[in-house]
Amino acid sequence: MIYWQLFLAFFRIGIFGYGGGPTMIPLFYTECVKKYKWVTEEEFTDNLALGNALPGPIATKMAAYVGYRVKGWSGALVANCAVVLPVVLLMIGLLQVIYQWKDVPAVRSMIQAIQPVIAVMTAVLTWEFLQKGWKDAKRKNGVVAMLVLSLAALLLLDLHPGILVGIALAASFGYATWMVKRQKSKNDKEGAA
Repeated sequence: MIYWQLFLAFFRIGIFGYGGGPTMIPLFYTECVKKYKWVTEEEFTDNLALGNALPGPIATKMAAYVGYRVKGWSGALVANCAVVLPVVLLMIGLLQVIYQWKDVPAVRSMIQAIQPVIAVMTAVLTWEFLQKGWKDAKRKNGVVAMLVLSLAALLLLDLHPGILVGIALAASFGYATWMVKRQKSKNDKEGAA
């Protein structure tokens, strides 16, 4: 039964995730966190960040992660096959149709009409992540600083988002390591006293 649920959930993501990774993330969130509760919001957020820092498509990385969490290697295989299968089949079919009808105004309009839907879905997910980060943050000024620095790097410096994610991961790792060492040193001093 769980394999069937994995297959259906990721097959739906594969079908409705028109436009690639960014459009699939809200679908992953809905299926894996809200509907089936296979992962928590924190786990989803952490693995989304890690998945964005690694090379390759985000859809297969997220499917493999969730599938593995649910049913091990076989779950990862089922989830990955399910998320990829609709894309492969639809790409073959749609490319034939688009190639034959690409100059028809209705087809061109249909392709352009989907773009605002993708933008809204991405904005809603961004807002939800921002709210969660704000709520869980011990230092609100750190959240504001990271937001401002990220926007400046993306918009003013035209920094590639992958590079920005890599810098943020490295900085977070460095800060977390420093905090652990600092806490350990503090505990050692208190234990010696």
